[in-house]
Amino acid sequence: MESIDIDQIVGDTFLEISQSRQSYDPVIKFREVGVVKNVSAGIATVTGLPGTGFEELLEFPNHLYGMAFNLDEDEIGVVLLGRNDQIKAGDIVLRTHRVADIPVGEGLIGRVIDSLGNPMDDKGPVTFKKRFPLERPAPPIMDREAVNAPLQTGIKVIDAIIPIGRGQRELIMGDRQTGKTSIAIDTILNQHDKNVLCVYCAIGQRTAAVAKVISELREKGAMGYTVVVFSEGNSSPGLQYLTPYAATSVAEYFMEEGRDVLIVYDDLTKHARAYRELSLLLRRPPGREAFPGDIFYIHSRLLERATHLNKKLGGGSLTALPIIETQAQDISAYIPTNVISITDGQIYLSPKLFELGLLPAVDIGKSVSRVGGKAQLKAYQKISGNLKLAYAQSDELETFARFGTRLDEDTQKTIERGKRIRMVLKQAEREPVSVPEQLLVLLALMYGVLDTVALDDITKAETLIRKKSSQFPEDVFRRISASEPLTDSDETILVNLAKEALQSITDSTKPAKDE
Repeated sequence: MESIDIDQIVGDTFLEISQSRQSYDPVIKFREVGVVKNVSAGIATVTGLPGTGFEELLEFPNHLYGMAFNLDEDEIGVVLLGRNDQIKAGDIVLRTHRVADIPVGEGLIGRVIDSLGNPMDDKGPVTFKKRFPLERPAPPIMDREAVNAPLQTGIKVIDAIIPIGRGQRELIMGDRQTGKTSIAIDTILNQHDKNVLCVYCAIGQRTAAVAKVISELREKGAMGYTVVVFSEGNSSPGLQYLTPYAATSVAEYFMEEGRDVLIVYDDLTKHARAYRELSLLLRRPPGREAFPGDIFYIHSRLLERATHLNKKLGGGSLTALPIIETQAQDISAYIPTNVISITDGQIYLSPKLFELGLLPAVDIGKSVSRVGGKAQLKAYQKISGNLKLAYAQSDELETFARFGTRLDEDTQKTIERGKRIRMVLKQAEREPVSVPEQLLVLLALMYGVLDTVALDDITKAETLIRKKSSQFPEDVFRRISASEPLTDSDETILVNLAKEALQSITDSTKPAKDE
């Protein structure tokens, strides 16, 4: 057995260490190090980082990050993007020299992520192409183009009377439990064959409620073109505040690729409350209803990112459907009026209509679209004007008739027409109606085809008429798809189809002949 020369080994090791010391060139790196002064609910106060920029990410122990929100002379107010029980006073804080960002790319389609891009489903890590900052400037006006293409929701009352265009911002508002989210989800489901990508942004929602929405989207096959960005109701106010900006950055990636995108913010009332909580904890001066003075700005800079880009930039569009919850039908409250002034129209859901079972409970008198008429398919335009006028007249006459006044025959016909309009505009959840079906039913309504049908049979009559849409002449369907107006002969053909469909009901109501 060979002996081991310990002295030789020690000598060789010492020589290697000496050579390494001589070749080592130390590089001194300077970095700012801060210290946590105190921690409260979702907020930390940090001292010792004089070079920090606004909204810069700061790194805390345990891989927790925060965003610099208040830059005071001696300290920094930091919004924590995680649980605050993981840090304590005296902990070291480091600068990252970057702002909050999120991964974007095709790999996000069909995924559920949080506002920092972390996966919240069981499909493993998120694959992405690049990262976008959460806060991005809105496209300048010279990069935009007029809204000129419709976004079909599949909901008759919206497509006909309150149309939405691609690139528009249409507010959905109403009291709690009046069907706001249902309208947004139905709109997402109707995009399955429209080549429109969807982003559903849930801000501070109950996990069970969001899980139900995701389950419905998967069941209907909508997750194949949808991204869900989600912050839980018990998450930090900082994460809830960042959620809509993160979702918009994800949507903007697809818009800049030339795609049409729909984003739903559910809802901005919770977003405003999260920002109010942050501002009060940071001791910013409160204003009306304790909201900070810049509460209008946080929503305006968010919703201004929704637009229709010009052809030089790919012609993509981002349509926004923000949701606002009102209290006791007060649409003149602070947050609702702010968002109404930012958006291009609103869809108001009435609790009274909801209680009567007239779903979707859209109050046509208080709802408006300031852009959609120009983007609406021209086949609707003649119908929708007459429909809205007839509905308004019958609604007013019905109110007048409650005083027991004797009504002439024309007035009674107008009121009966209004009742049929209400029945036709009723629509069950998760049952979108195609454009040909909508046009057939609405033409039958406006040309008086349904006037002889009993109110109890209107739903049955509508079903029969919708089945006739498969017999649409090809040239008529082509003109509708090309957004050309219907000719008088086209309308005659479609009305005759509706009459044929109702023949079975008409025959069944005729008195039997005496034998």
